Amino acid sequence: MSIDRSLKTAGNLVKHRNVLTRAERIEKLLDDERFSMNDGNPIGLPKVANRKVVTGGKTSKKEEGAAEAEAEGAGATDAAAT
Repeated sequence: MSIDRSLKTAGNLVKHRNVLTRAERIEKLLDDERFSMNDGNPIGLPKVANRKVVTGGKTSKKEEGAAEAEAEGAGATDAAAT
C-alpha cells in the first residue's frame, strides 16, 4: 500500500512558508537586532515578514550565448581601440 501524497514529507520544507515557527521568528529578530535574549519573554513577539524574493527570470541558453558574444565583442573592440 502506498502513502498518500499529502502525507509525504520529503519536500515539505523546501517550499516557501509564510508562517514561521517561534524559534525562526526569534532568530530573524536577533539578526535584525529587534529582540535580545535579555528580554526573557518570547510571548508577544513583533510580527516578522517572511516574503519570498524573486530575482530575475530563467534565461535560455540562446540568450546566455548572445550575451556572452556581445561581451566578448565589446572587449575586442576596446582592445583594438587602445
